[in-house]
Amino acid sequence: MDSVKELNSKNFDAFIKSKYNVVEFGADWCNPCKIFEPIFHEVAKQMKDVKFGSIDVDKDNEIAQRFGVLSVPTIIFFRQGEQIDVDVGVISKEEFIKKIKENSK
Repeated sequence: MDSVKELNSKNFDAFIKSKYNVVEFGADWCNPCKIFEPIFHEVAKQMKDVKFGSIDVDKDNEIAQRFGVLSVPTIIFFRQGEQIDVDVGVISKEEFIKKIKENSK
């Protein structure tokens, strides 16, 4: 079972209401997204206490617009439905884990 939930306009709001989660906004045509995707999935498998979701901005652009996503990949950190941090572009696995731990406190 994949540890990253595919998100769309039907399940997005319910997903981000949980205690703490991380959502990656990406697109199939985006090369930096392809670079970051394996990192995102690997960290999701390691960090079971955090929920990870992914949304394709081409399929659900209204959600991307709602959160001001202009570039992909964009990673948004949520706590109980509130955006608490954002990162744009590819980040290393170590940096990503550090950011998750900082934001989940």
